[in-house]
Amino acid sequence: MKQYDIQPGSRYPTGATADDDGVNFCIFTRHATEVELLLYERPDSADFFQVIRLDPEINRTFFFWHVYIEQLPAGTCYTWRVDGPGDTRRTGFRFNRSIELLDPCARAVTDELWDRERACHADGHPVPSMRAFVVGDDDYDWEGDRSLERAPEQAVIYEMHVGGFTRHPSSGVEHRGAFSGVIDKIPYLKELGITDVELLPIMAFDEQDVPQGVRQRGLKNFWGYSTHSFFSPHPGFCVSPNNAGHRREFRDMVKALHKAGIGVVLDVVFNHTAEGGADGPTINFKGLGNAGFYHLDPEDGRVYRDYTGCGNTVNCNHPLVAWFIIECLEYWVREMHVDGFRFDLASVLARGEDGQPMYHAPVVWSIEFSDTLTRTRLIAEAWDAGGLYQVGGFPGFRWAEWNGLYRDTIRRFVRGDRGLVGAVATRIAGSSDLYQPNGRLPTCSTNFVTCHDGFTLYDLTSYERKRNEANGEENRDGSDANYSWNCGHEGETADPEILFLRRKQAKNLMAILLLSQGVPMILAGDEVLRTQHGNNNAYCQDNEIGWFDWTRCDRYQDMLRFVKQMIAFRKRHPSLRRRRFLTGTKQNSRQIMDVTWHGLALDKPLWDDPKAQLLACTLGAMSDAEEDLHIILNMSEHTVEMPLPSIEDHRWHRAVDTHAPSPNDIIESVDQLPCDGETCQVQPRSIVVLESRSG
Repeated sequence: MKQYDIQPGSRYPTGATADDDGVNFCIFTRHATEVELLLYERPDSADFFQVIRLDPEINRTFFFWHVYIEQLPAGTCYTWRVDGPGDTRRTGFRFNRSIELLDPCARAVTDELWDRERACHADGHPVPSMRAFVVGDDDYDWEGDRSLERAPEQAVIYEMHVGGFTRHPSSGVEHRGAFSGVIDKIPYLKELGITDVELLPIMAFDEQDVPQGVRQRGLKNFWGYSTHSFFSPHPGFCVSPNNAGHRREFRDMVKALHKAGIGVVLDVVFNHTAEGGADGPTINFKGLGNAGFYHLDPEDGRVYRDYTGCGNTVNCNHPLVAWFIIECLEYWVREMHVDGFRFDLASVLARGEDGQPMYHAPVVWSIEFSDTLTRTRLIAEAWDAGGLYQVGGFPGFRWAEWNGLYRDTIRRFVRGDRGLVGAVATRIAGSSDLYQPNGRLPTCSTNFVTCHDGFTLYDLTSYERKRNEANGEENRDGSDANYSWNCGHEGETADPEILFLRRKQAKNLMAILLLSQGVPMILAGDEVLRTQHGNNNAYCQDNEIGWFDWTRCDRYQDMLRFVKQMIAFRKRHPSLRRRRFLTGTKQNSRQIMDVTWHGLALDKPLWDDPKAQLLACTLGAMSDAEEDLHIILNMSEHTVEMPLPSIEDHRWHRAVDTHAPSPNDIIESVDQLPCDGETCQVQPRSIVVLESRSG
């Protein structure tokens, strides 16, 4: 192979940056004493063709090491070797010049030769590593595309897994499980009515990062919460991962979604990495700056503080690490046009270098005030596995939060728990108790009843106990607190009464979600009652347990229609999408207040009744062009006759009734019939929604 000429290079930008004359390489490692760059012709090349040893007097600026290689072609693969001080116990360093390291700023990576098991037990012997690609000049044609910058109150989020969405044979797409497969399903997403997809991790992750017992079953890390390359799309979602086309394929998906008016939110994992704890492999960060990048025990640098349950915890507020995180987020917005981020175990970002919570955590506030990120959605999973729970108190003002209290309260109410009507009212009104005191808004609450982690909507109505035996961890994994109800039979059944009740319960949960103030998030597949057969932790199930079965779109057309119509109903009513909290003030010329709460009698909610299972409210329209709404939630086992408020020159029309068979479970405005008399009958465990209309 040709030996390429070199120049000193530049400390910025990091990673491998190509121009017309060659490629600049730059990596950060403050305490290294020796750094080498290894070049490979292909992802599967057995040997490197050139080794470039960097001279600290020429190729180092501060803690950046850099070199420029003339005329090096795009598609070349590379790794780094780094040496430095030892004595891990005292210093926390894990330098090892026998291990080839992956560039943490690589724009495209390959795991063609990766063997995690061998890497974990290398014992100083060289093993094949992951490799980075040199990506060519950035000449991608965005065709005028830009981030959508949608107002949060307009959003209906759809949480989905890129691979699992189209990997099932029934998907009918050309490239199943790829970014391009999502493109083929855009007409479905658009017809459904969602506004944004929230993608489970698409940054390159280690599919081999699972416990040994799980690996022995032939399973792998499916969800992707094991990131190692934060600037690279995951090669497993690419049609041609060994042609360095990662960025193009991801950008094609984003551009196509944007053309359909659908935003892209990335689930990002800055709380831990694929390197695990002391027994995990060295992939990149451990070999470059272990002592700064991770939280270590101050008395013994060999021990990782684990606030994530994943073996290590990223030291997010170390200055270099905070810089890395900001650079990464801005890259995905600036270069890849994403519209927002959901931060996994985000409370780790609020931990200082000593591991203690900080309200003024530098990285959190830097994200909040970044000019590049100023119009992006920021959503925090505001807790971590170390016991820090910050729902309602996550640092920052424009950060939204996954509202776990909303999920638990609504699940318990719908399954029939008593005495929750006050808590339910607070949750469906936007959780003012959590967000109003510190000046935040209803849109700071991302409402959900299901997500990737836990039961699907169907399983929530079919199982009371998790069934995770297929994961190979003896059913010890996954949460035991599901707040579910099986409707009288555990698991699958052919009993028509139970099946009817389950369908109604699913509609109840979906209806409440889409009638609540805040931002709703729907789990992909819930609209067609996707099941994981009771598995509430399908992180390793890259098979029919974790995939979207597209045959269910035909089998459960009634549920799919209900969800579509409920999304459209929400979009038709600005009163369900308020930017500010409800205040009890009059809204329109009909003199209807923005909210009035009721129980079995008008204006008499059952706040103090420990047995109450019923709640009603009237929502005033925000303009004369909109209908007022009257919402009745009856989770009791009894039929109730509910009084209706009187509105001059208007009559109430039944729009939603979860007890009614399709298509009468939700009726479009032109087909609605007016209610007779001054009351409305509501069946057991049912929701009724009425619209006011003149005439």
